[in-house]
Amino acid sequence: MTSDEALKKFYANLIMVDGRSELTAQTYNTAAKEFLGYLERQNIDLPKVTVKDLLYYLSSRKTDGCSELTLAKDISALRALGAFLVLENVWQQNEALVLDRPKARRSLPRVLNVDQVESLLASIDTKNDLGVRDRALFELIYSCGLRISEACGLQIGNLHMNEELLLVRGKGDKERIVPFGPAAKEWLEKYLSQVRPRLVGKKIVPTVFVNYKGQPISRKGVWKRFKELEAMTGIDCKVHTLRHSFATHLLSGGADLRSVQALLGHSDLATTQIYTHVSDSELRDYHKEYFPGHSDKEEAFEGQAQKGN
Repeated sequence: MTSDEALKKFYANLIMVDGRSELTAQTYNTAAKEFLGYLERQNIDLPKVTVKDLLYYLSSRKTDGCSELTLAKDISALRALGAFLVLENVWQQNEALVLDRPKARRSLPRVLNVDQVESLLASIDTKNDLGVRDRALFELIYSCGLRISEACGLQIGNLHMNEELLLVRGKGDKERIVPFGPAAKEWLEKYLSQVRPRLVGKKIVPTVFVNYKGQPISRKGVWKRFKELEAMTGIDCKVHTLRHSFATHLLSGGADLRSVQALLGHSDLATTQIYTHVSDSELRDYHKEYFPGHSDKEEAFEGQAQKGN
């Protein structure tokens, strides 16, 4: 079995047998491809892989600068690959099960302030059809805190313009209802009434957002368009930063944690709580900038005392 054949069968097994989501299957398949490429470069036969080989591979990944989070994903992928190879009688036992996943330290997500978000969205050239689509797309992502996959997969039937609500299908096929604001509604209406019909033509396409061929837009396509905005504005961010900013701005505005959890589609409240730390860090910055505290007064007092002595 060649590497390409193994990867195709592994991907199919993840979807059909393990019941993994398409996104997880793609992530694991990419990690497996990286591992198989390493074996080829090291002249190691797949059936003869040992735990030592796996450890050397992970060590090389860390040397290349991979984060602990990436290594944890790699190990999960290797475990899934090992289970598949046992089924295919390539391995006698799943060697990857002995690998311990590192505890990934969760760093604070990068967020944009309101002015930065407005500057980013206003930089989109809406004089052409794709510009109107992009403005509607990114306005909606920010207004609803959507993941890229959720925006790409949004169905026309789940978009309720009069009520200003979306039915979003998130991770694990969990559904949630999310409201959107007037700016998103304005650009959505323009896109749906003027632009989308020209892009789609006579084709029947269920998704809201389409590419220039009138086909469902891909995550890669969204990412590429956003990178162009980033380069144009000089604002260092990713598409997911709009989701982070959405959550942080809600909490900063007084929204309660449970409501934000529901809007984001988080199953665990602890995942949502990270945004409270972002808000706290902003508050500390404001406090440092606008509230001098006792330090200056104490220094002045000490200076006067020294003069008196």
